[in-house]
Amino acid sequence: MFTPTIPPARRARRFTVVMATIILAICPARPVIAQPRYAEQQLAFDIFKELIEINTVTATGDTYRAAEAMAVRLRAAGFSAEDAQVLSPAPRKGNLVARLRGTGERKPILLLAHLDVVEARREDWSMDPFKLIEQDGYFYGRGTSDDKAMAAAFIANLIRYRQEGFRPARDIIVALETDEEILDRNVMGIQWLLMNHRPLIEAEFALNEGSGVAMRGGKAFRNGIQTSEKFIINFRLEVRDPGGHSSVPRKDNPIYRLAEGLVRLGKFDFPVKLNETTRAFFNRAAELENEQLAAEMRSVTSVSSDLEALSIVRLTSSPFYNAQLRTTCVATMLEGGHAGNALPQFARAHVNCRVLPGEPAAEVRETLVRVLADERIVVTQLGEPVLSTPSALHKDVMQAIEKVTAELWPGIPVIPIMSTGGTDGSHLRNAGIPTYGTSGAASEEIRAHGRDERVLVKSFFDANEYLYRLVKLLAGSQ
Repeated sequence: MFTPTIPPARRARRFTVVMATIILAICPARPVIAQPRYAEQQLAFDIFKELIEINTVTATGDTYRAAEAMAVRLRAAGFSAEDAQVLSPAPRKGNLVARLRGTGERKPILLLAHLDVVEARREDWSMDPFKLIEQDGYFYGRGTSDDKAMAAAFIANLIRYRQEGFRPARDIIVALETDEEILDRNVMGIQWLLMNHRPLIEAEFALNEGSGVAMRGGKAFRNGIQTSEKFIINFRLEVRDPGGHSSVPRKDNPIYRLAEGLVRLGKFDFPVKLNETTRAFFNRAAELENEQLAAEMRSVTSVSSDLEALSIVRLTSSPFYNAQLRTTCVATMLEGGHAGNALPQFARAHVNCRVLPGEPAAEVRETLVRVLADERIVVTQLGEPVLSTPSALHKDVMQAIEKVTAELWPGIPVIPIMSTGGTDGSHLRNAGIPTYGTSGAASEEIRAHGRDERVLVKSFFDANEYLYRLVKLLAGSQ
């Protein structure tokens, strides 16, 4: 019988392939997160991708479509129509309310995330903002960090609990809302649900966005739990003038007047003030910083300190720490003039203020008028702010967060934090539902609302696991 001769190099390659196949069959290794993925990771990824690729820009997108897509997934996983409802207050606006039923021994827990995103123009991005792109260890796309990763995790984990036959001691409610990103606050999302469908989302407490795992040099160093947040006030600054021909310019040009006022505002700092949450934050955060920065943190928390007299240059040079210390107001939009060959008849700016809890809202406008120092600049407040008191630290919530944090990021502390941005947790707090911001998403940058928004691939899957374990722990079991 003829036996073909196999070259030694080919024999070696064949032996390697056969042995590799045998080893994988006997000892299947858990794959690298990026490729391929475990079944639960693949489910979270598929949901995340579907959400990112549905355009849900608040003004022009379709949150109803996104909410219905999540309801379809839940119903396919065995949830009844009653337990996976899409509630629509207006065309293209949708809120999903889903429920995994427990034994009823304890009041439900509410998991809140929002489906809408801020505008992202293709010409401003390096890629299509409404395609989920995995590149260089990141997921790119509008909403990857704010807030579709959290929405995807809640849905994927709800399906996972059901597949496992998990029977919690309390109902787990997921609410994916619309219109959280509206500047004059949300009247079609959580507010609408509270006013029209309160029994569907009634809960002992809620988990929401608002804080995550802070990283430095690629390593996690603290996990924040948001218990309070600044409130938002928006102002329109405007200068009007009859205008005229550009060939005969005048010194009182509205654009110049407004620009000079904005320069004065840009150089102004509101006074340093601390509240219970920020005082606790700086006390704990000081343990994680270098000696000089830690000394400044401890100085601002000292009861005997004259906050206005303190030299805290390093602390205030950090935009994040500075925003924890004081109210901030920043110009975010600017327009003026009506023709290239005419003197401007108007100049207008939008100023967004993030105000410390407990600070009188009326004083903010008074401060703006004083700092702008020009009676021709008319300052108009846009809408009313949503004020809310901080959520008291819930023992069960803190203990659960500390336990899961120790499992996933051993050695890092859990620190209460005030969110410098606004969330719809304020509406829940005002409705008597204590709300805690904790996502488990690790990052050392902030690209939410910005160009090329992204989240680390590893952070996405870690956060999904964090929320899975945390909610399961908080929900209890029989």
